[in-house]
Amino acid sequence: MRNIIICSLLAIVLSGCMMGPDYKRPAVETPASWRFEEKEAKEIGNAAWWEQFDDSVLNTLIQTALKENKDVMIATARVEEFVGRYGITRASLFPQAGAGAAMGRSRATDNGATPLTDATINPADNYSASLYASWEIDLWGKLRRAKEASRADLLSQEEGRRGVILILVTSVASAYVNLRDLDKQLEIAKRTAQSRKESYDLFQLRFQGGVISELELSQVKSIYEQALAIIPSLEKAVSQQENALSVLIGRNPGPIPRGKRIDDLVLPAVPAGLPSELLAKRPDIRQAEQTLIAAN
Repeated sequence: MRNIIICSLLAIVLSGCMMGPDYKRPAVETPASWRFEEKEAKEIGNAAWWEQFDDSVLNTLIQTALKENKDVMIATARVEEFVGRYGITRASLFPQAGAGAAMGRSRATDNGATPLTDATINPADNYSASLYASWEIDLWGKLRRAKEASRADLLSQEEGRRGVILILVTSVASAYVNLRDLDKQLEIAKRTAQSRKESYDLFQLRFQGGVISELELSQVKSIYEQALAIIPSLEKAVSQQENALSVLIGRNPGPIPRGKRIDDLVLPAVPAGLPSELLAKRPDIRQAEQTLIAAN
């Protein structure tokens, strides 16, 4: 009994000698308090900022992108893969048990070393069953450290997925605003061309009446044609922007529905004095920290 107690105490002491040091986040000097209420800061960090544009079409496009974008699907699949890896690593801490069974049939021949008799069962059925169990005692903390590293890898992948989502939402919102801006430019270009056409028609009447020279008419015609030349390039830019936005939302290139005009969009408000601690919410920073934890 004394030997058992000594061995148990020794195992407890040795189990405290974990492999490697515990991770400690590096100390960073930060202000003692934020310049505004903590609740307000958390709401800013967790807000769906694109909803501040107050455009239902944009909200629908972003929701579609989150469901159908291929990069998000790939990132989600990688998270699921690391969930499986973490489960396997964590299972190594517990006793392993299993069972097996087999069945077969064999036939003996008359030419064998043992002669066959009338009592010999031929062919013969064979059955076998087995049970096994094992448990690796994590004396030095190797398995526990492996579990911690696997968990950090999993969280790193999850933060990577959040980073992909953040970039995707930003790209969709930017592409949509740029599209509405191009729409406005195209609208202005068409109105300008129409105005130039009306001026050209008026100058043609004045030329026919002998009021102006052919040189003046040619100058007005040149201005009109310059206004017309801008329209095809803007129409091409609109189509290219629609195609890029279609790819972002996980669909084939095609037309994009429109919501509010560019002049009616409400720009998201960013209050002054945001605390630098909000940077810790960035997925790329959180992913880097989890990668550091796994390496530690």
